[in-house]
Amino acid sequence: MSGAAILINAAISGAAYCMTVRMIPRFREMFIKANLFGNDLCKKDKPQVPESFGVLIGCVFLVSLFMFIPVPFAFDEAAATDAVTGGKPDTFPHDKFVELIAALLSICCMIFLGFADDVLDLRWRHKLLLPTIATLPLLMVYYVNYNSTTVIMPNFARAIFGTSLNIGVLYYIFMGMLAVFCTNAINILAGINGLEVGQSLIIAGSILLFNSIELFLGHQVDSHIFSIYFMLPFLATTLALWKFNQYPSQVFVGDTYCYFAGMTFAVVGILGHFSKTLLLFFLPQILNFLYSTPQLFHFVPCPRHRLPKYDNKTDLLHISTTEFKLEDLNAPGRLMVTVLRKLRLISWHTKADGLVRTNNFTLINFVLVVFGPVHERVVTQMLMGFQVLCTLIALAIRYPLANYFYAET
Repeated sequence: MSGAAILINAAISGAAYCMTVRMIPRFREMFIKANLFGNDLCKKDKPQVPESFGVLIGCVFLVSLFMFIPVPFAFDEAAATDAVTGGKPDTFPHDKFVELIAALLSICCMIFLGFADDVLDLRWRHKLLLPTIATLPLLMVYYVNYNSTTVIMPNFARAIFGTSLNIGVLYYIFMGMLAVFCTNAINILAGINGLEVGQSLIIAGSILLFNSIELFLGHQVDSHIFSIYFMLPFLATTLALWKFNQYPSQVFVGDTYCYFAGMTFAVVGILGHFSKTLLLFFLPQILNFLYSTPQLFHFVPCPRHRLPKYDNKTDLLHISTTEFKLEDLNAPGRLMVTVLRKLRLISWHTKADGLVRTNNFTLINFVLVVFGPVHERVVTQMLMGFQVLCTLIALAIRYPLANYFYAET
């Protein structure tokens, strides 16, 4: 009866979409009066735009799933025995119930912490610590219900490690780091109208497509149904937010939405048992993280904001820059910028005094390095197109290539 539960979930998601579309315009003035707004620096008139709307979207998402909690268990064959016996069934699926509640708890914690970041402007070390704390309910449930830390080895490594390898506590460290990465990766690749919500829409759609393929193949049915329960309302509320966040943005989403989206993806990846496939859908975010590494870890000077510069005269975005002297960098920093320069992945201008000016190391700026000054809407479209391309690459890796490397010997 899982099909009926999915249909009810879809109906609730549709209602969540309609509710979100109606609520966003009504809350805009309320957020501005509460000083939760920012200026859109990539517009000629620098309009005031209410921000931190991720908290509103997250609340609608949570209410949707709170309403859905009884549904999958009402259709569960074990729970259905309650109608016959008149009492509580002995075989009630407590493990599934706890999974659902723990997942909602982790997402709820991350929405709260994200809103705290928007209001209090937390430091980066806190942004790394908070997702780790919010992931603890997930890891505890995974330990109690599964505690499977065995990794299947690819064919070329089986001669050394065997068919599988139990990595123990390292698997839990990996899952904790996955949550930290997902919550921050979207936040790092952000800053122009519609980009945070656009990439989240594509990732959510990619996960739903993957879930559907796996259900068709009959692989881990319960895990992928669990993922669909979360992805449908997330996709619905995010699609409603997209109507107001796409260029020109009427609302900003804030760090709250980035944390909420990242934790939702981490939840379904961990409890749905496809964490490695989830990372494949994050290929643009991984590339952006690797490209940003010299500045994120301060091997190269990193300004507070790395957004592109806006030209009032042409209404186009230009690269934002950072300056340094090559000899002032430490050895790893010099090596990184030299490699990036040789590969022509960064701009490079040397002044008479030896000061080097180069673009800030973000995927947004890289698009401007390659294509020159571009309109903000076009940059978002390019990056969303790249996200779709990476989804196709991810599915190719997950199926034809994975079947080759993990073929039975």
